[in-house]
Amino acid sequence: MKTKFLLLSTCITMSFFISCNSDEKTNDGSAKTITNEEIITNSKIDASVDDVTNIAEDQFSSQININAKPGGPIKNFLPSCATITTVLTNNTWTKTVDFGVEGCTLNNGNTVKGKMIVSFSNDFSSSTQTISYTFEGFYHNGRKLQGSKSIVRTIKETNLLVTAHPVSTAAIDLTITFDDGSVYTRKGTLIKEMTSGYDTWFDWDDNVFVVTGSGTTTFPNGDTYSAEITTPLEFNALCRKSFAVKGIVSITKNGASATLDYGSGECDTLATVTKDGVTEEIDLKK
Repeated sequence: MKTKFLLLSTCITMSFFISCNSDEKTNDGSAKTITNEEIITNSKIDASVDDVTNIAEDQFSSQININAKPGGPIKNFLPSCATITTVLTNNTWTKTVDFGVEGCTLNNGNTVKGKMIVSFSNDFSSSTQTISYTFEGFYHNGRKLQGSKSIVRTIKETNLLVTAHPVSTAAIDLTITFDDGSVYTRKGTLIKEMTSGYDTWFDWDDNVFVVTGSGTTTFPNGDTYSAEITTPLEFNALCRKSFAVKGIVSITKNGASATLDYGSGECDTLATVTKDGVTEEIDLKK
């Protein structure tokens, strides 16, 4: 009888663990839960997207204002170690930004190396411009970026700001290879409004951007991580951080959901994550 009882107990225990395991996995073996590690990984990709967008828009701004006289001290986004080559061909400006093989450190602390090639029309009288860019051996914080991206930049009034200001719509289609060899893809659309600093082109530090939009990240195991900005994200250049200081993002993956709240304006790398009614603070820089 003891043998039968132990055998029955073992079967019940095994059935319990098998049942629990099936609750945590989808039929194809991918995890249902959203981990903090996945949120941090996705935020690292966000930082890469934000920086390359800023580099492209900075090159457009520097070209359009090349003959303008600054109204104060010049505070650039790009470090002095970046080498910029500018060529005009058939009414198209092409600017190659070379950060070298050793790399450079941006003013927000992120490191970049390799080249970005940025191009746009020389018709600066148009209120709408398309800025395109590609990469050549380009790395952001040790992660290799491949693919292309286009930014449609318009000067207009919006619900956020009645004064005409730069509004950029960015189409994203990138492959990101981490230093451990894992490969991620990011696709999406972001709308970025420059709500402050647009009239002082020479001072990057007074820029404030408000971002809306959505995107999906495909992880190496095939999981699709979807993020939608439900409360506009605010980025303050003076903070010298590649993370939002305000705003909320809704996240879904394999039926699971979470929200990421960037806070109320503090210049830090902290955010709060809410999953299944439980809220905790995480450091996105880790």
